Amino acid sequence: MLRHAIAPLRRYTKASHDVVQHPRLNSDAKILLVYVQGLPEGSTARPLSAHAERLGIKGRAYQKAKQLLTACGFFHQWRHQDERGHWVTDQLLANVHLTPEAATGIRDGDVPSAHMRTVGEPTRRVVGGYLPADKNGEKNTPHPPHQAHKPEEAPEPEPAQDPERTVAERVLLSLRHTRRELHLGEREARTLSEKAADWLRRGISPADLHHALTSALPPSGVRTAVGFLRHRLTEKMPEQMPQEHAAPAPGPPDTPQPPPRPHPLTTCEGPGPEHVFRPLGDETHCGPCRQEQAWEAHHTKHPPLAPEAGAGAVPAYGQCSGW
Repeated sequence: MLRHAIAPLRRYTKASHDVVQHPRLNSDAKILLVYVQGLPEGSTARPLSAHAERLGIKGRAYQKAKQLLTACGFFHQWRHQDERGHWVTDQLLANVHLTPEAATGIRDGDVPSAHMRTVGEPTRRVVGGYLPADKNGEKNTPHPPHQAHKPEEAPEPEPAQDPERTVAERVLLSLRHTRRELHLGEREARTLSEKAADWLRRGISPADLHHALTSALPPSGVRTAVGFLRHRLTEKMPEQMPQEHAAPAPGPPDTPQPPPRPHPLTTCEGPGPEHVFRPLGDETHCGPCRQEQAWEAHHTKHPPLAPEAGAGAVPAYGQCSGW
């Protein structure tokens, strides 16, 4: 077999022989791995299935390639809940074999630094140039001079933070679970927490603050998380809430009022023997007397009709009337 290969000068991706000649990976898995490794910055936010679909790897072929990459230690994924309770899947595709512990460390930002090896061959140790111990003009002291022990100064206690700043620092530290490029250290989050706390003091909820910092990121990606978040916290600072819309200060609790006292007993002015009742208002007659007066007024206004002569004789049940 003849071979003709020209090394490209640009637009190329370095692929290790461990990947290209891997005995367990099929062609779909190798092509998908090399394709993802060659993507520009800012294009890795899409899931692995979207990149596979663009290459024409779908259905069972994609599931097989993903299974081989996972079994060989090139692909890792985690599923967790974000601040709003939504389920989010984080994926990591590497061009080297990674254990689950090493993949978790890279996800959390503990990327191992590349160690620069020493260039050149090892040299021999240089011998000579030292005077004998008895001719170097100094005396060996078996015990060094005693130095006074200075007590260590106690660290100054950190000033207590206000509640808004504490909540803002937690929101800043949680941004990495939504967007990996917004990973902040503890000291960096504490530095930006004062500006983020101003958002909370102006009526912005922690969920809205989290959404404002993670949405509409630049297409080219975020170079430095600290600089990007400081610029967004400053430029998109919400306006101050008007004083009339502010929540009123809680006043003293209302004093419970005593129940109203009942009216004293009153003598009823109605007919009949003398009796008393307890009025509800300014009435002067008891309930039965008022009811009797109401019946008398009704009969006075609507008297009963007198029966006509020869009328009113109703035949009894079972008697014949004119048959």
